[in-house]
Amino acid sequence: MASVWKHPKSRFWFARYLSIDGRWRNASTKTTDRKAALKLADEYETAAKARRTATQARRVLSRLHAEITGEVLPSSSVHAFVANWLREKKGTAKATQVFYQNSTSQFLAHLDKLADDELSMVTKEHIVTFRNALLERLSSKAANHHLKVVKMLFRAAKRDGFIVDNPSEFVETVKEKAHERKRRRPFTLDQIRAVLAVADDEWRSMILFGLYTGQRIGDIARLTWANVDLDKGQIRLITQKTGAPLLIAMAAPLREHIESLPAPDVRPDLAPLHPRCFAMVEKQGKSGTLSNQFADLLALAGLRVKKAHRATSGEGRAGRHENETLSFHSLRHTAVTLLKEAGIPAAVVQKLIGHESAQISELYTTVGEEALVKAAAAFPVL
Repeated sequence: MASVWKHPKSRFWFARYLSIDGRWRNASTKTTDRKAALKLADEYETAAKARRTATQARRVLSRLHAEITGEVLPSSSVHAFVANWLREKKGTAKATQVFYQNSTSQFLAHLDKLADDELSMVTKEHIVTFRNALLERLSSKAANHHLKVVKMLFRAAKRDGFIVDNPSEFVETVKEKAHERKRRRPFTLDQIRAVLAVADDEWRSMILFGLYTGQRIGDIARLTWANVDLDKGQIRLITQKTGAPLLIAMAAPLREHIESLPAPDVRPDLAPLHPRCFAMVEKQGKSGTLSNQFADLLALAGLRVKKAHRATSGEGRAGRHENETLSFHSLRHTAVTLLKEAGIPAAVVQKLIGHESAQISELYTTVGEEALVKAAAAFPVL
């Protein structure tokens, strides 16, 4: 028989009722009126024992809640809630928005017709099968990233009152398998020279910026002349991943390279340093295509096996991605390695490259401009 109880940390009564599977369930009634809460508990148990669908049970709950409080509980289909959730994420980085869009689109496709039903119809089993389907074609790390987005979605749904229980709460991420644990390694200087030898002018510039600043491929592609201060020998930018402002002292070889670049004809403050790459990341909102192009350069230089970038026989973008040990991000590792080998203090390296670390955040405040200039001077000339 249904009953009500008071949680010591809540002013509302909780309903306790027996579900169809013989288990006792608890749910907040969102009311401080004990009599009204008991009525709600009885109705909820009746709905469960009558084998009503989740939608029918929710209608009972919504009607009684409206009678008691005068407020209507929110209701939404999965499709509609996802669309609204994505709109709320417009303030995040463009690349992050694209990833959220991609993850939720895959989840909706997995749900198929269920995506047109109410959120309360989605169960833990639906989310588990989505995770397992991802694992059939993606690495554990990639599958966990998509699962994380789904978990964010349902946490928001529970927070906003669209669902009582979060079906994703106890869906576990998967552990990375041993064969997936290849770690990126730094380039040797001879390897970088080999890639430069097969690259065109724009990619040569991208590679030099990657080595001498240690920044990510997307951030380098988005650089404009407004980010460059030749008088002070500095590059200023805000990283897409963290939104952190960075001040990078130019290494002498990078400064020489920048000075050799043709000056823009129109609006020099807005002109990109790498026009083709800039246009690509602005259009797509992410740097995946650029990463693939760099992978092709590595293959051309004999440093990596060439692979297809389209979905064919379970390979390519839709297939399982191997964690390659050499990529554009390896230039970031190379920069850190070269600086540390030159005896540059760890705190200065962290500041120059822009690594995120709570453990040394206090040290960052002690790193002055002079130290950054000395660190930049430690880079070798290719």
